[in-house]
Amino acid sequence: MNHLLSTRDLSVDEIVQLLELADHMAEINSRAVPKVPALRGKTIASVFFEDSTRTRLSFETAAKRLSAEVMTFSASTSSVNKGESLRDTIETLTAMGVHAFVVRHKSSGVPKQVTQWTNAAVVNAGDGWHQHPTQAMLDAYTITRNFGDKESMAGRTIAIVGDIKHSRVARSNVDVFTRMGATVVLVAPDALLPSSIEGWNVTTASSIDEVVGHVDVLYMLRMQRERMDESLVISMKEYTDLYALTQDRAARLAPHALLMHPGPINRGVEMQVDPSEVPGSRILQQVANGISVRMAVLFSLLGGEISPAITLGGDA
Repeated sequence: MNHLLSTRDLSVDEIVQLLELADHMAEINSRAVPKVPALRGKTIASVFFEDSTRTRLSFETAAKRLSAEVMTFSASTSSVNKGESLRDTIETLTAMGVHAFVVRHKSSGVPKQVTQWTNAAVVNAGDGWHQHPTQAMLDAYTITRNFGDKESMAGRTIAIVGDIKHSRVARSNVDVFTRMGATVVLVAPDALLPSSIEGWNVTTASSIDEVVGHVDVLYMLRMQRERMDESLVISMKEYTDLYALTQDRAARLAPHALLMHPGPINRGVEMQVDPSEVPGSRILQQVANGISVRMAVLFSLLGGEISPAITLGGDA
């Protein structure tokens, strides 16, 4: 693997292998000193042109726990504000000795374009509506480890609820979940579904009430107002009436069902219940798992062929 730009870059076998590697990383993260020298001497640049808390800090924590040097680039305080092009920015950072770029951008396809301007590895940390592959990987890790089948989601039903149209998370998750054998239901008003879901291998529902008591995973999404350039066909009240997770709906979840959300949560909109009070909530577990999964991705890109048992075995 030279880059990770899309979930489609990975076969199901490669996804399973990455999740198994994340198990090694989770063990490291459970140590009193959660750090190993696996990527000592490597430099990873975190290049974000969109605001981020979870993804940026997760990648930076992952890199540091593997003993990589971390270079943090903030577009708002950089020479981009003086007119410097993205290409010049990437070429400048490459000249400083960067081995991998973690790139987030509001425009789809930018991480792929970055690969043309550098010989470093590139990880897509979210591009427009397109893809967010490491989010899908950490979500798959969370689901498979909770249900005990590490190689498949066969027999599981997952409902993704909310703003599907503008969600790169939904696109990446649908791809990974369905290829791992899950049945996926998209729950959203027509205005918040993609214009076409042909080839997605999913079904749809028009209200959360149709699915809430019958799913193994309820995956909630926020309304992505920053990506909306048209008025919603549905009012906010009607949206929350039909699609929000309320106390009553949470009580109807199956005892084994997981509640997930990629964050940030819009409390009072898609979540009208405190997720910490839902027994099946795995939202904070997703955050913790994100570090282990991103450690696995960075090690796979930069760690060479050395076995995890050798490279990951000792403290830094």
